Amino acid sequence: MSKIFLMLAFVLLSCNFEKPTTFTDLALKDSVYTLNNQQLSIADMLAKYKGKKIVIDVWASWCGDCVRGLPAVRNLQKQYKDVVFLFLSVDQSKTSWKRAVKRFNMQGAHFILPKGMKDGDFVDFIKLGWIPRYMVINERGKIALFKATSASDSDIEKALNTSL
Repeated sequence: MSKIFLMLAFVLLSCNFEKPTTFTDLALKDSVYTLNNQQLSIADMLAKYKGKKIVIDVWASWCGDCVRGLPAVRNLQKQYKDVVFLFLSVDQSKTSWKRAVKRFNMQGAHFILPKGMKDGDFVDFIKLGWIPRYMVINERGKIALFKATSASDSDIEKALNTSL
């Protein structure tokens, strides 16, 4: 019994429950590309929407859970018209990414992380292990919600309804 307790304690203590409210400098310096193949830093990408609430949706064209979550994202877009919806793809192929944006009629700002899901300072910072992944950034550029894995997660709406 004591071995089980020690193993459980080790697992719980080794888990990182940290919920950062700001991006690291390394994460902000990481690169994304626009649909027009323009390279930007994460910092520059976020600066385009300064002063607005942002929902970040990390997704991929090949991800079934991501595609199944799109109706819930569309519902959020209808409910929160002043919020910027920023889609960050982890596709390995820009062609597949661009095709999926059109195919699924995804409305919002679109970028691709060129290193995909397993590499890069941004994905390391958010500890990306599963997609879809949703984050909410408040008007001051602070991370209001660090992690949600479903667009229907009530924490997304809580973060969007929180005033500064």
